[in-house]
Amino acid sequence: MRLSIVGLGKLGAPLAAVFASKGHQVIGVDVDADRVDAFASGRAPVEEPHLQEFIDSSHDRLTATMSHEEAVLASDLTFVIVPTPSEANGAFTNRHVLTATQEIGRALRKKDGYHVVNVTTTVMPGSTDGAIREALEVSSRRHVGDELGLCYNPEFVALGRVIDDMLNPDFILLGESDSRAGDMVESLYRSTCENRPPIRRMNLVNAEIAKLSVNAFLTTKLSYANMLAEICERIVGADVDVVTSAMGLDTRIGGKYLKGATAYGGPCFPRDNLAFGSIARSIGARADLAEATDRINCYQVERLAALVGSHADPGSTIGILGLSYRPDTAVIDDSPGVALATRLKASRYFVRVFDPMALDAARATLGAEAVAASMDECAHEADVLIITTPWPLFSTLDPEAISKFGRPAVIIDCWRVLPKDRFKSVAKILYIGAGDEQQPRSKMSRT
Repeated sequence: MRLSIVGLGKLGAPLAAVFASKGHQVIGVDVDADRVDAFASGRAPVEEPHLQEFIDSSHDRLTATMSHEEAVLASDLTFVIVPTPSEANGAFTNRHVLTATQEIGRALRKKDGYHVVNVTTTVMPGSTDGAIREALEVSSRRHVGDELGLCYNPEFVALGRVIDDMLNPDFILLGESDSRAGDMVESLYRSTCENRPPIRRMNLVNAEIAKLSVNAFLTTKLSYANMLAEICERIVGADVDVVTSAMGLDTRIGGKYLKGATAYGGPCFPRDNLAFGSIARSIGARADLAEATDRINCYQVERLAALVGSHADPGSTIGILGLSYRPDTAVIDDSPGVALATRLKASRYFVRVFDPMALDAARATLGAEAVAASMDECAHEADVLIITTPWPLFSTLDPEAISKFGRPAVIIDCWRVLPKDRFKSVAKILYIGAGDEQQPRSKMSRT
């Protein structure tokens, strides 16, 4: 199949490489000349595990341009994967999608035959069959139907594992203007996915609601686990992992995303939850669960800061291991580690941080003086050390790196990656969600 992909960012570039790896001809489009030059010359324009390998193996089926017209004329199906920034009320703005759609439409004036436009970017319910459809029809001088198909087909992927998630999705969500458009997109995924996922086809607005609903439900589940972790923390003998492992056996609940740890972050979960609440309020519906989920999530940084304050006074050195919002990515959007570091710096703590991939972003956000050269250096300098991202590297921490001036350090292990027995001679380890001791009174300033 001949494909064009508008947007060569964190999702668009991997999607192009995955389709090309399955034998499809793909031309990418972006307004960023550096991304286009990189992609056209066979270099990954963004950092993502395995992306460069897929580009290398499929370079003869991949190209890129800054011309929407060139891309549309050379393809039969166009994916739109451009940013939809959040507004103050939590809703997404479609300005970049509409700009891309208008460019696609103008190109379609010079093209004969059937063409499908597939919106992959997450948009607010009502957008695809509303403003996006209108912009496409006006700019192309076609009506969605005989010569033009329109679909909404968002991805459910996590940065750091985008390639695998695209090849082995839990399901494909496909909103369609009509069955012909849906058939083309379904055929593409049938030839691409390696695990034969179920494909749920529906109208455009139901697909838009489903996308936000999935992520809003997952954020609720994550915040529930974090709420439960605090309860267990305050009851001697309680352990959130033991409780959630039992809960997860109930098929009505399941164990995925039921881990009491840090706040959820990243470029999707926080804003999708806010968007879900925004759409509810805009139509006069109740958004209590979404709003409570967000409050609980924001509270997690304060909870960790208070725990730090119960073990160290302002002026102490606090080490933070983990700045990316999840392992295997350099992205720090709404990262709990960065949020905690910022909070502690504001309370006059000296903060040292380390992350295997996100140090460049950390320097820009927290300052070069906060960045440690290694995990061991970060640990050695800290009066209190906190593990905020479950990178596998952190489980290899050497106990000898913990001891400082002969004093035991305190480790707050949010993800329970360190065995207490291995560190008992040099460190006091506190597991988030474990009520093995009464929490001391906080010394943390609430400024």
